[in-house]
Amino acid sequence: MITLKRPTEIALMRRANQIVAEILDDLVVAAKPGVTSLELDRLAEELTWKKGARPAFKGYKPQAVEYRHSLCVSINQEIVHGIPSSKRRLKEGDIVGLDFGVCYQGYFGDAARTVAIGDVSDNARRLMKVTRDALYAGIDRARVGNRISDIARAVQSTAESAGYSVVTDFAGHGIGRKLHEEPQVPNYFRPGMPNPRLQEGMVLAIEPMINEGVAELEILADGWTAVTADGKLSAHFEHSIAITAIGPEILSELNHNV
Repeated sequence: MITLKRPTEIALMRRANQIVAEILDDLVVAAKPGVTSLELDRLAEELTWKKGARPAFKGYKPQAVEYRHSLCVSINQEIVHGIPSSKRRLKEGDIVGLDFGVCYQGYFGDAARTVAIGDVSDNARRLMKVTRDALYAGIDRARVGNRISDIARAVQSTAESAGYSVVTDFAGHGIGRKLHEEPQVPNYFRPGMPNPRLQEGMVLAIEPMINEGVAELEILADGWTAVTADGKLSAHFEHSIAITAIGPEILSELNHNV
């Protein structure tokens, strides 16, 4: 069931997502060569508690293996759900996906960015740009009266027209009192898929995961980390948005470029 949010609920979700955006800003600054992914995770958790929220991902268990960290840190060929480690130091030329969420007064916020560590290849920079463009193309179609397929097709066409593959094993989602709610928001569309119409009060997390090579992936032995099947790069961007009468409101964007 899709749950429509009242203005008072969206206000709380706006604050939750502003906390996410503020902390992501700090993580981007901290993500330098030599820093470990575990250090980023610890910084994210510390800042979360200081802002009166709690980590959304820590203790999450939709499957057999519980997620034990506050932040997902996915490096290079890792698509999503990369587990922070004291043994993984960022290095010049890496691209790093930072996926982060909080719960604030019972409501969730969720967003992700892929960042460049120092100088990266032209190919990596282009992949990041196209993935971010795909996110905003999808957001632009998130309007009352449209359908989930309008978002999905915008993301897919942006990525595929640039020569990239869209990950089909994961999708965006509704968000609210739960981190993951209905509806699913895929980044591709096929006939027969669920395709609800967008209504005022829906809140969605739209999150393209775009691969440099093939769309196929593998899950590592840790039960969480998804990597590209061919070892090529992947990028991930995400915003939580509210569907309003006058268009999409990006809840997880501060008043500057993200």
